[in-house]
Amino acid sequence: MENHFLIDSDKLTQTALEKKHRLETDPSSRIDHMKYLPGMDVIESDVCEHVMKEMKSYDYSKYTVTDVRRALAKDKCDIEDFKALLSPAAEPFLEQMARKAKLETSKHFGNTVYLFTPLYIANYCENYCVYCGFNCYNKIHRLKLSLEQIEHEMKVISDSGMEEILILTGESPTKSDVEYIGEACKIARKYFRMVGIEIYPVNVKDYKYLHECGVDYVTVFQETYDTDKYETLHLMGNKRIWPYRFDAQERALMGGMRGVAFSALLGLSDFRKDALASALHVYYLQRKYPHAEMSLSCPRLRPIINNETINPLDVGEKQLCQILCAYRIFLPFVGITVSSRESAQFRNGIVKIAATKVSAGVSTGIGDHEEKYTGKNQETEAGDEQFEISDSRSLACMYDDIKQEGLQPVLNDYIYVS
Repeated sequence: MENHFLIDSDKLTQTALEKKHRLETDPSSRIDHMKYLPGMDVIESDVCEHVMKEMKSYDYSKYTVTDVRRALAKDKCDIEDFKALLSPAAEPFLEQMARKAKLETSKHFGNTVYLFTPLYIANYCENYCVYCGFNCYNKIHRLKLSLEQIEHEMKVISDSGMEEILILTGESPTKSDVEYIGEACKIARKYFRMVGIEIYPVNVKDYKYLHECGVDYVTVFQETYDTDKYETLHLMGNKRIWPYRFDAQERALMGGMRGVAFSALLGLSDFRKDALASALHVYYLQRKYPHAEMSLSCPRLRPIINNETINPLDVGEKQLCQILCAYRIFLPFVGITVSSRESAQFRNGIVKIAATKVSAGVSTGIGDHEEKYTGKNQETEAGDEQFEISDSRSLACMYDDIKQEGLQPVLNDYIYVS
């Protein structure tokens, strides 16, 4: 693979631009998205087979009002019930679903809502994903923070009162290798009680190393479980390999991680089938690794630099609410995260029903927390953002808003015993 992704995207060579055009117009120029590349761990697991069998056979048009009523009347929701609750037939029952979801949330999580913030430490990327602001062909300002800059950013965030951080990078093993990420995680342990990562998928030994560096949990977005659609959206880079991405959470658990998080990017493909597959991915892994903490996210597409017309396909707030209520009813013990991609009004409402975790004080740019958190002019440059957020509330504002909703904001509930 050419390494044109390592130079400024506003200085792409003519050769690189020609390759970009070939990738977009000629499918034969792309590598097979279902075949592992050399060096990628291949694990023996039947989880993917179970998930894909259910997703491919899901015909949500066949479910009726009767199916939905039966699902809502049952104490325990099985896979068929979950399929009914995701179907169009369930849309008129959103209020009943919300009541049932709220009851399940209260039963298993009380009235608590957990708070965290993401920290992007680099935005270099070696993938060409057509919907992402970090993609290697997008003309943005690239930046990788030094370890000293990372520590400064973390101190600014920690001083705000935050106790949980999610460390993110663009997907570039060349610029942001595992050792660099590991050093960032070691620094994070000095300032935060909970450390998560959302990076490119890695092998079991790498997850084990990152866990030893202080990582508690791993988040991986599958983006879409529709393998054919996935092929048309991920045209270059390791991310193009769909099955390697699918097994990332299981490899993380094999590497000793305490928890894993799952998501499809709703709006890339058929959102009902992607929602089904996301939840079943959790469902089957939960049975295989009952000790692990698992959570679901529900992001929708957001505008990016140089493409502000990106919008989720057919996924409005009503549909998103339906999905989240169905998640809660089907998987009552699973955490549900709603990110700053969604509006303050939506997040204020959904935490009273199904969501258990929200981000606060969010920036998807690189190295700009001092200015955003303290209002001081930064002495160093900042890197461009991955996507536009919708809810920009600070930790203090989010904390107060959650309390006003009659809920208890929680910064951390873990005690580490040495």
